[in-house]
Parts: sequence; structure tokens; C-alpha cells
Amino acid sequence: MGSYAVFLRGINVGGINIKMADLRDALKDCGFADAKTLLASGNVVLSSSMDAAAVKAECEKCLRAAFGYEAWVVVLEAGRVAHLVDACPYPEDDKSTHAYITLSSDTAVLDDLETAGSALQGQDQQRLAPEALAWLAPVGGTLDSPFSKLSAKAKFKAATTTRNLRTLIKVRDAASALKAG
Repeated sequence: MGSYAVFLRGINVGGINIKMADLRDALKDCGFADAKTLLASGNVVLSSSMDAAAVKAECEKCLRAAFGYEAWVVVLEAGRVAHLVDACPYPEDDKSTHAYITLSSDTAVLDDLETAGSALQGQDQQRLAPEALAWLAPVGGTLDSPFSKLSAKAKFKAATTTRNLRTLIKVRDAASALKAG
């Protein structure tokens, strides 16, 4: 039985509103008995005997059926989330910047985003793994940052999801607790 983190893309923004209790209940109804949601931005930890690819497919199918939208998720093993958090070179808390990690199940899309981001003047970013790219944004200006605007373009938006480092630390800790329990 493996522990996984599931990151939903594009919920509670743009008209797709899902209450975390409803999300948890839908996943439990689909066979993920210990599904636990974190925060209100589509972060879930759960355990399954399936591999990550099968968990991804099952979660997307479940969300489409339960909430009627074209669901897209990134699924990572609990240990992988811990690795990404540890690999992030940026501080968890800084007075002038926030650290973010963009995740993708499509490494070619993330390759393109990384290349485009490196062309932005002054953009600080680092590839952590094939599925993860860390970057910085100024406090209070994340959505207005050039990289955030770049990643919101349709060619990147449909295949990526971004979390701040503090959120990933909470997900890592919850996934580790699930694994230990």
C-alpha cells in the first residue's frame, strides 16, 4: 500500500468550486477510504494499492463523475513530495519572496515552461526533478509576476499546477503521517 499526494488543478478558481468535504467524500466513494484534504486548494493525501498512474486515472475519472468537469491532477508518491521539498533551494519563509513549485505530469510541457521562464529577465527558477520546477515571486505580487503570467498561458495552464513551498511542506507532513499510520 502506497501513500500519495494528489494535486487538483484549477479548482476554486474560474468557476469550478468544490468544497473540500465534498471532494474527500467523492474520493472515499471511489475507493480511497482514507482520503484527507488539506487547505482549500485541492490538495489530497490518500493511500492505495495502485501505482501513481492508476491513482491519477482513477481520481480524474472520479472527479469527472462527481463534479462534472474535465478534471486534471498530478499524483506523486509521498516520498517524492518529500524529495521535492528537500530539493527546493529557496527558503520556506522570506520577507521579500515566496517560493513556489510548479508540478506537471507532462515533462515536455514543463521543459517548455522552464525554457520560456529562463528567458524572463531576473527570473529565479530551478528544475528540481522532471515533474517539478521551483521559482520565486515577490511577496504580494505573485499573480502579477512575469513567471506567473507566463505559466497561466493556455499551453502551460492545462498541464501544470503550482503550490507554494509552505503548502507542499504541509502535504509532505500529512502524507508521511498517513504512511506511518
